[in-house]
Amino acid sequence: MRKKLFVALVLGLMVVPFIMGTATAKTLNIGSMSPLTGPYASDGTDIKNGVLTAIQVFEEAGGIPGYDKIELFAQDTACDPKQAVAAANKLINLEVVGVVGAYCSSSTIPASETLAEEDIPMLTPASTNEKVTDRGLPYMFRLCGRDDDQAPAAAKFLKESLKAKTVFIVDDKTTYSQGLADGVSKACKELGIEVVEHDHVNQGDKDFAAVLTKAKAANADIFYMSLQGYSPGALMALQAKRLGMTSQIVTQDAMFQPKFMEVAKDAAEGVYLTYGFTDTTTPEYKAFEKIYVPKYGAIAAYATYAYDAATVLLQAIKTAGSTDPAKIKAEIMKMDFDGVAKRIKFKANGDSGSSYIAFKVVKGEFVPYWSPEKGLLK
Repeated sequence: MRKKLFVALVLGLMVVPFIMGTATAKTLNIGSMSPLTGPYASDGTDIKNGVLTAIQVFEEAGGIPGYDKIELFAQDTACDPKQAVAAANKLINLEVVGVVGAYCSSSTIPASETLAEEDIPMLTPASTNEKVTDRGLPYMFRLCGRDDDQAPAAAKFLKESLKAKTVFIVDDKTTYSQGLADGVSKACKELGIEVVEHDHVNQGDKDFAAVLTKAKAANADIFYMSLQGYSPGALMALQAKRLGMTSQIVTQDAMFQPKFMEVAKDAAEGVYLTYGFTDTTTPEYKAFEKIYVPKYGAIAAYATYAYDAATVLLQAIKTAGSTDPAKIKAEIMKMDFDGVAKRIKFKANGDSGSSYIAFKVVKGEFVPYWSPEKGLLK
């Protein structure tokens, strides 16, 4: 301190404002958690980029009063529960005021318990397992939908649109994929669709010959894939085509990723999947697209939800004029606006509702195909 004062006296008073400005500069620290390495890295990077886009929009609009900068600390969970908890502890040490994440429900659930000990708000853009918001954590919010909404929508699609009578289900035993698969199995049975088999593979598998041979022999109307991430799903679809399997492939929101088509190639054509409906014609979506695409490329599965999650967090802080968790939550619960992915309004448990429809892969594009309310969309 004495050295700084001496320099100021020697160089003149013009140095003092610089020193004072440096001393009073404040940075708002927020965190993100997602897989940045491993087989789910593309989805995790999309989440990070969605948050960075929200920060850019806020800073270009003047930022948040009291802070000269918003900094993101992006943590890699690798979809591993232990690494996710370690990432949460690191963010706590970095004194973040809120976290957007994670991706895998098996990471979000334990990490949220850690963040809850410090009352740090967590907003997930991608974790759909119902337990995420059913545990009563006061600062846990979800922008995407829930599996117990997605599963009945998927079963209804199989029954009403595809006229399915039999289904073969496979999952990879993760919290997300098995939970959703169990829900689809239950919903199908309730609608009179016979589940001829519910089999499992292991997370990280790349050779699916055993389960596909069994599925081909079963010859069900539908082969339902519930897998964590686009990569295993793309490989499974590709191997199913090579094997000559004729069952119609139907899958879930984790496949809503352009790279699914890149890996599966022709095997992706005609595949159906359920994912939350986003109106890509809205001014909000167009504005996001204009900023995001030139910088990060095609908009994939959870970039929009991550952007909305970060927007909710930053706007709540700005409106509250505080980083106090209770005040942030109070502002979040008041919100009711059109986001990029969907209309944003939270329920008491932290959910923001589901809007699942069925998409069909047509010429390398995800085309809206069917909705529970309207039936066929094309």
